Amino acid sequence: MENPFKSPKTIENAAADLTERPLPAWLDSYRWTIYLLPFMVFTVVQTMEPTLSDHGSEFGTMVLGITYERYPLVYSAKIALTLLAMLLVLRGYRTHPFRVSLLAPAVGVVGVIAWIGLCHLGLEAKLLAPLGLDRFLPGGERPGYNPLKHLADTPGWAWGFLAIRFFGLAVVVAIIEEFFLRGFVLRFVVAQDWWKVPFGTITPLVAVLGTAIPMAMHPGELLASLVWFSMITWLMMRTRNIWDCVVAHGVTNLLLGIYVVKFDQWQLM
Repeated sequence: MENPFKSPKTIENAAADLTERPLPAWLDSYRWTIYLLPFMVFTVVQTMEPTLSDHGSEFGTMVLGITYERYPLVYSAKIALTLLAMLLVLRGYRTHPFRVSLLAPAVGVVGVIAWIGLCHLGLEAKLLAPLGLDRFLPGGERPGYNPLKHLADTPGWAWGFLAIRFFGLAVVVAIIEEFFLRGFVLRFVVAQDWWKVPFGTITPLVAVLGTAIPMAMHPGELLASLVWFSMITWLMMRTRNIWDCVVAHGVTNLLLGIYVVKFDQWQLM
């Protein structure tokens, strides 16, 4: 019988127990699924999302002909399918002990200020226009969907979808992007047996790719991506903790979403 006077487990000990549990056989054999599967599901479904240029289009976007009005349904399906993938690999997430330093939210706050400021400045076009090179800038157009406007006739669904949008932005995206980029890619380039590479290991190639890859993923905000992801790479190197990167990412995205709604800047989201 368990001793009733024994001290209860602390949260830290409970978290440690979860971390030390062995992975299921399939997850242990294919560790890449922890970092790639949710990101791949998210990315594939995202290719079906209509953008702002599809608003009012007769045929919508891509081969499936998904019109702009269907954006909330496509986005909600994307989040639901990604969450399912995340649940499948949840035990793998627990191999990274959950702890968060005060640096993480601080970097997130500074990051959102830099992101918004640089996006509004539009320095890329201003610097390249005199050279006639601004036409080569990648578009990277965002959906820019305002549910409070487009779903005004169904306010319950409008606010419900806005909640889904914020959850996807601040939680789902923050986790899957950081686990994909920093949990997998930046360790894969260090060694073939990447899962043995300590998180936060820095080489010149890692430092460059930690910013260059996200810049390619955010073509419409090249300078903002350069500054913001360099900050996250510094945070990774400083704390060597993936959850710090996730929290910083989530704080930036959450504050960005609040800014977008409050100041009607839907082109940023």
